Amino acid sequence: MNTTFTIFLVLIILVALLLMLVIMVQNPKGGGLSSSFGGGGSQVVGGVKKTGDFLDKSTWTLATILVVLILLSNIAVKGSFSDSDSKLLNGEPIENTTPGVLPGAPSTPAATPAKNPSDSL
Repeated sequence: MNTTFTIFLVLIILVALLLMLVIMVQNPKGGGLSSSFGGGGSQVVGGVKKTGDFLDKSTWTLATILVVLILLSNIAVKGSFSDSDSKLLNGEPIENTTPGVLPGAPSTPAATPAKNPSDSL
């Protein structure tokens, strides 16, 4: 596996876990982290005036970073393959061949056993 892709994969997992954490801290009914600090964010706690706004902005920021990392990892994967490595990534059709049959060789249908008239009874 490409080391650039591995780095992107680790960053994607890290950002996804942080995004899950930020989303789980929020409570849509107003009982989340912002209300537990007293008055729904009217007090200054840890340098953050409104915890709800901070959680909302951090959710959107992490989601944007996640999308950008996914797109960049896609570019890293496409850049790591040479022309001979993958026809699919280059948009070329893939040849479908049956295993064990040489291309251009005449194909014969499989022989079916003769039916015995007494088997139908």
